[in-house]
Amino acid sequence: MYEHDVIVVGAGGAGLRAAIAAHEAGADVAMVTKLHPVRSHTGAAEGGINAALREGDDWELHAYDTMKGSDYLGDAPAIETLAKDAPKDTITLEHWGMPFSREEDGTVSQRPFGGLSFPRTTYAGAETGHHLLHVLYEQVVKRGIQVYDEWYVMNLAVSDEPDPNDRTCHGVVAYDVQSGAVEGFKANRGVILATGGPGQAFDHTTNAVSCTGDGHAIAYRAGVPLEDMEFVQFHPTTLPSTGVLISEGVRGEGGILYNNEGERFMFEHGYANNAGELASRDVVSRAELTEVNEGRGVEDEYVHLDMRHLGAERIVDRLENILHLAEDFEGVDGLVEPMPVKPGQHYEMGGIETDENGETCITGLYAAGECACVSVHGANRLGGNALPELVVFGKRAGYHAAGKDLGEAQIETGYREGVEEEDMELPIAPGETGLAETGDDAVADGGQLADTDGVLEGAVETERKRVEYLMERDEGIQHAEIRSKLQQAMTADVNVFRNEDGIKRALRVIRECREEYRDVYVADPSRTFNTDLQMTYETRNLIDVAETIALGALVRNEFRGAHWRQENQIRDDENWLKHTLISWNGGKPSIWYRPVILEGEDKTYEPKIRSY
Repeated sequence: MYEHDVIVVGAGGAGLRAAIAAHEAGADVAMVTKLHPVRSHTGAAEGGINAALREGDDWELHAYDTMKGSDYLGDAPAIETLAKDAPKDTITLEHWGMPFSREEDGTVSQRPFGGLSFPRTTYAGAETGHHLLHVLYEQVVKRGIQVYDEWYVMNLAVSDEPDPNDRTCHGVVAYDVQSGAVEGFKANRGVILATGGPGQAFDHTTNAVSCTGDGHAIAYRAGVPLEDMEFVQFHPTTLPSTGVLISEGVRGEGGILYNNEGERFMFEHGYANNAGELASRDVVSRAELTEVNEGRGVEDEYVHLDMRHLGAERIVDRLENILHLAEDFEGVDGLVEPMPVKPGQHYEMGGIETDENGETCITGLYAAGECACVSVHGANRLGGNALPELVVFGKRAGYHAAGKDLGEAQIETGYREGVEEEDMELPIAPGETGLAETGDDAVADGGQLADTDGVLEGAVETERKRVEYLMERDEGIQHAEIRSKLQQAMTADVNVFRNEDGIKRALRVIRECREEYRDVYVADPSRTFNTDLQMTYETRNLIDVAETIALGALVRNEFRGAHWRQENQIRDDENWLKHTLISWNGGKPSIWYRPVILEGEDKTYEPKIRSY
């Protein structure tokens, strides 16, 4: 067993920043990560970091743009915290060595991004996330913070009181990929989940193969609600053959979208008469797919993104990485021809319910980054707001977990008596969450006996039994078959355009995947470097997370932000100005709601028509 004050699970931008903050607050902190830190998916972020740094801009404008972009489903305390903290946290990054691009006079460069009223996206070429990872990891090494590299966290060690609000997190159970050992990590003060997104629930995604919703799923099964999971961002510019991201920075620099008739359709077809290509991502994605569906797509699949007119010098200076991606994956030279692009799953706006200090309803359990929902992004994330979220809320979670006083949170977490509950009969099969039975029914899945001294030991023993069960079977179904089936269903029916029949069809497939998972087995008999075993665990997590996405999409019968519903083409503020919460409750999901917080420090954000 390993023991530290604070355990950070995941080593992307949020995890690294959380670890640094916890260390600064005097805690003995360690990171447990299934990837080496600089291989984390934050490295794929290209665009930049939104921060009000220049004269003429201020945090109030940033907050307003973010609330509008969220389609008024963001919580004001979280949005204002982001906008206020982003400038100083961005400057801190520069002091640590972040190589931001600069203008000729030496000032830090900022470019326009979709949905912003001011060019406040600070960037480092088209490799901002890559540089961010290296800068933060350097600080972790400098401070001597322990990193348990290539340890896959299987579950949380959480006490098993009936009410999740009374539970306590005591640590995690992890699998050492190198040795095959299953061990416990005791956290004396707190566990911070910073595990990234669940993009592998879809088969066309910008997300790495490692993005399997692990933090979402283990927190959910432990009793933490997942919030607003129906809001999935589909980025409008991904490469058709792979899903590789083409940065919004291309459009920020002046890149233009054309259909197969050479029309600049964002303007000519009235999708965004003012902002054009720099409308918010949900607007541009729907516009592109509408063009394709109405026969104006190139090869009936994609549209063209053209940056040739920017000139070779500007492109190479600011977007060189984009040239390499287009050439390597599509065989296109962006200096002399347009690039093919289409929408692809990119980001999960929803996630583990937290307050603005990163804390969940379970004492000692925190979350930050894409796996968390505070809620900054609401129904739609603005480009350039993900990286400041990582550093702002990663920092706050690290400080709070280490015991630093950040003041009382304004955002409430956890189910409370009297909340509005969903009474729709949900099309799901009750039972375990795709869990192969181990014969150990002494405790609920995700929880352990309430005896504090035995919580971690019990959790370790449960996972060791589960591994033996999976490894000893020699027939059944392999996880890859189940995962592929799940991904295809989600891409087909819970994509940019959604309707009730399609969502229910996806939920039926998810139920089949859950049932098939009971017969899953691990084909690789090795006890070392067994990625088959790890991916079998990850597929279980994807089943759970995909179900919450589809259930949220089913019950929210309105059109808001990234969630388009064929049956209801209006934003219904009277009935749906509220968050969707899904809890794992007695062997099946339950859905309830909490009002959006639109009251900020000095103003109330009144919902307005969201046009660009």
